[in-house]
Amino acid sequence: MYNKITQTMRQLSQSMRLMVGVPEYSTYVDHMRNAHPDQPVMSYAEFFRERQETRYGGKGRLNRCC
Repeated sequence: MYNKITQTMRQLSQSMRLMVGVPEYSTYVDHMRNAHPDQPVMSYAEFFRERQETRYGGKGRLNRCC
C-alpha cells in the first residue's frame, strides 16, 4: 500500500513539473549517463537554469506576447 501511494505521489509530482515546464532532473541524469556517457552531467542548479532559459528565453529576453 505504501509503495502504491509513494509511486502515485511521484507520478503526480512529475506531471505537475512537466505542466510548468520543469522536467525531472533524475530523468535527465539517467538519460545522460545512458545515452551520453562521455559528456558531463549538469548540476541541478545548472539544469534548472538551462530549463528556465529555454522555456522563458535567456539573456534577459522574454518569449511571450505581453
